Amino acid sequence: METLAEAIAWLAKVIPKSEHKMEKVQTAAHCVTRAAEHGGPMIFAQMGMLQAIHRHRQRVFNSDREDPHRGRRKLKRDT
Repeated sequence: METLAEAIAWLAKVIPKSEHKMEKVQTAAHCVTRAAEHGGPMIFAQMGMLQAIHRHRQRVFNSDREDPHRGRRKLKRDT
């Protein structure tokens, strides 16, 4: 997609009419329209489109994943 107008047309064409009232689809349409007409943030339009595309995907928590280290790095001089 090259323009925001194409993004809106694509969204309306790909998503079935029965799902046009879904919150994620409405949010995507609003964010893209706002970016196109009022110079709104493009990142919100992108995030809205991604949420609309993946509207049926469930996020799954992976408890096996290691947590990133949030503390200060231990330097050689500190040991």
